[in-house]
Amino acid sequence: MTETEIPEDHPRYASLVTRHRIEAGVEKGITSKQGLIAQGRGEAFDYLLGERTLPSADAAARAAAAALRLADHPVISVNGNVAALAPSETVDFAEAVGADLEVNLFNHTDERVRRIADHLRDHGADEVKGLAGDGEIPGLDHARGVVDADGIESADVVVVPLEDGDRAAALDAMGKTEIVIDLNPGSRSPRTADVPIIDNLLRAVPNVTDHARDLADATPAELERIVDEFDPDAALDAAEAAIRDGSFADEADETDAE
Repeated sequence: MTETEIPEDHPRYASLVTRHRIEAGVEKGITSKQGLIAQGRGEAFDYLLGERTLPSADAAARAAAAALRLADHPVISVNGNVAALAPSETVDFAEAVGADLEVNLFNHTDERVRRIADHLRDHGADEVKGLAGDGEIPGLDHARGVVDADGIESADVVVVPLEDGDRAAALDAMGKTEIVIDLNPGSRSPRTADVPIIDNLLRAVPNVTDHARDLADATPAELERIVDEFDPDAALDAAEAAIRDGSFADEADETDAE
């Protein structure tokens, strides 16, 4: 069964479509096999969150949009899972906030970077960074420490969806404002972030884009107020509470598919 063959009334439709996109990403050479494991982990947390955007996550998305509107040089980092799951949405996001797109991979090969860049261009991107590799994130010995000098290295605000904690900590040490999209409120990445968005990438990216467009005419003072009033610790606490207090009652009769 392909993505287009999944009936939309299937109770796990969104989940099954997501899995097919990751599988297709592996087949296209843009997603690593480890990305399959990462997707499964994220799906488990989304299930615990009730597969919904919490009010706290929506507030985080609005704060992220405001921070990006205020940025001088925002960059959205893209890995294989992001490219496979939401290429068009990520390109729209970048356009809405005036951000650069940069491919940055843990399991790095030049071929994968080129494939992801081409994939993003196929979905509307004009320029994609990540091929130059003439900059660095100090303190990282693996491939994610290699970035473009005119991209992530010189950015003031970096969006790091679906990423690892050591890079989040290294970017924080560089003094960058970090916006992290992650479904696990207990992981290092969102706990390091200035704006942690505890939500599914497929919901979070369009949501931040919508907020950015809604704030297009906001004054710098209004944007700064939104950012200053956002409490990252409260957002993390709200997500953890939703996981701990959630109920599976509404899911009891649903069937899954292998």
